[in-house]
Amino acid sequence: MSAGVRVRVPASSANLGAGFDALGLALGLHDVVEVRPHAAPLTVLVSGEGAADVPLDGTHLVVRALRAACDHLGYDPGGLELTCANAIPHARGLGSSAAAIVAGIAAGYGLAGVELTGTAREDALHLAAEFEGHADNVAASLLGGLVVAWGDGRRFHAARVEPHEDLRPVAIVPAEQSATHVTRGLLPEVVPHTDAAFAAGRAALAVHAIADRPDLLLPATEDTLHQDYREKAWPDTLRVVRALRASGVAAAVSGAGPTVLALTTDGALPPGADLTGFTVLPVPVDRSGVVVTPLGRLA
Repeated sequence: MSAGVRVRVPASSANLGAGFDALGLALGLHDVVEVRPHAAPLTVLVSGEGAADVPLDGTHLVVRALRAACDHLGYDPGGLELTCANAIPHARGLGSSAAAIVAGIAAGYGLAGVELTGTAREDALHLAAEFEGHADNVAASLLGGLVVAWGDGRRFHAARVEPHEDLRPVAIVPAEQSATHVTRGLLPEVVPHTDAAFAAGRAALAVHAIADRPDLLLPATEDTLHQDYREKAWPDTLRVVRALRASGVAAAVSGAGPTVLALTTDGALPPGADLTGFTVLPVPVDRSGVVVTPLGRLA
């Protein structure tokens, strides 16, 4: 019987400007999940972010994803003890739910003795994206680095791109929370063709800028597709984005908000920037993605 697994999974920032539901970047802020065989059917222990709010039973997102992975693999994990140490802020646009999903799926694969490589990794990505509804955040947490995600109507896919070595992201995190389903509800069903064309060009430029040309980050992260439509959900977030961009910083709303992500090459923000109500959190790029370690053989 497996002694259990330890899973380390990174936060992520999606969209990165105009790359709505398509671009994601893994960030060096991690949740750690340990899963062990247990005599009881299920025990869930949570510390850190969200500890007072998440369920401690089979409805916990990590547990649901773990069970789905085990069912997919035809593996019965038996009774389990799940311990979660959370560092990723919840409902802030930093991919906490995606990280939980990836952690659960990676734990299921680890318990079943299946390495997350090749077709197994592709299957895990699709399984995670089905939970999330789109693949940008889960792909970033799974693969690390910059990801370009898409679906073909049958399966979700993602390609990993190595970010430039000089990239120094900064997360600007408010105390307030935001719900993805609420902010998505503010988006129009139809956008002007000019905005769609603008977004296509900027999303393509963002991949080039993040991977090879950081000097192009400011124009590459400009958006007309979704951010302005959701301003009433988090007006202070857009205020910070606009102020930073006016100062030459490539800032964008992180995922569904309300966190702001600044893509810099020095980790610095303009002196005197009004960031009242926000916490500045420098976060390196995570280049490894999810890491699964058998318990008893920790590095």
